[in-house]
Amino acid sequence: MGKTAFVFPGQGAQAVGMGKEAFDTIEASRAIFERADEALGFKLSDLIFQGPDDALKQTANTQPALLTVSIALLEAFRARGIEADYAAGHSLGEYSALVAAGVLSFEDAVRTVRARGEFMEQAVPSGQGAMAAVLGAERGDLDALCKAVTADTAAVELANINCPGQIVISGTAAGVQAVVERGKEAGAKRVIPLEVSGPFHSSLMKPAAAKLADVLSAIQMGDASMPVIANVTAGPVVEAAEIRRLLAEQVYSPVLWEDSIRYLIEQGVDTFIEIGSGTVLAGLIKKIDKTVKIISINSAASIEAVEV
Repeated sequence: MGKTAFVFPGQGAQAVGMGKEAFDTIEASRAIFERADEALGFKLSDLIFQGPDDALKQTANTQPALLTVSIALLEAFRARGIEADYAAGHSLGEYSALVAAGVLSFEDAVRTVRARGEFMEQAVPSGQGAMAAVLGAERGDLDALCKAVTADTAAVELANINCPGQIVISGTAAGVQAVVERGKEAGAKRVIPLEVSGPFHSSLMKPAAAKLADVLSAIQMGDASMPVIANVTAGPVVEAAEIRRLLAEQVYSPVLWEDSIRYLIEQGVDTFIEIGSGTVLAGLIKKIDKTVKIISINSAASIEAVEV
């Protein structure tokens, strides 16, 4: 028998109205939205369901919103008796994976990612940092170009290793712009600037990581009930102390998503269940390995459609 992994999306998957159908029709899902509102002390659910879009896109709102939708759908999905052998999440999604594995309570997670979003927004003054998606370049070639630009222009680094041919870079606005202009040197077909509020997953985020480490040190964490694949290492973590350390590092380290998925496939995972808004991860996983089964759980209807 093949193994199953739950995977959870990160920033960029958000959409106004996400999770509304589950909220309206599934009691277990509605309870999660209500718990989020109570834990944060404001109606996050109203912002998720009604917008406006520019408010939902603010990092400090996006992060708790996506976590809440993922866990609301997870609770409804688990009611059908389906469990996984592993969990993983893309950047912010790692917190959803840790809730799924019993490491963090939902309340602690939603408050932590709210703070994480605020710290990430504050770490670099607006306009000084940037990110861009690089299409078609080899990882080694792009890394070499980033190091050359960092040496002669300004800091820029690999941020998300998403799938073959899709890598996100992050750093100073000048560094990212230099890679936009010189991308062909690394074999890039296109370099697309991203609409983000900061240079996430770059060393410029170290001030945010220091603040986040303080928050993480104060919350209760248990060992994971199933291995969670850490973004920082693309390897399994179970022990709470190691998870705590890696979550702080994750803010300024590259997200090794392609490596994480390849590791899971090597462990015998042949079914990936994406739980949360959209189908971003399904698209990435298909580009890593076309042969695995991918199920996207993003609505009440999609939960009903899964055969137990």
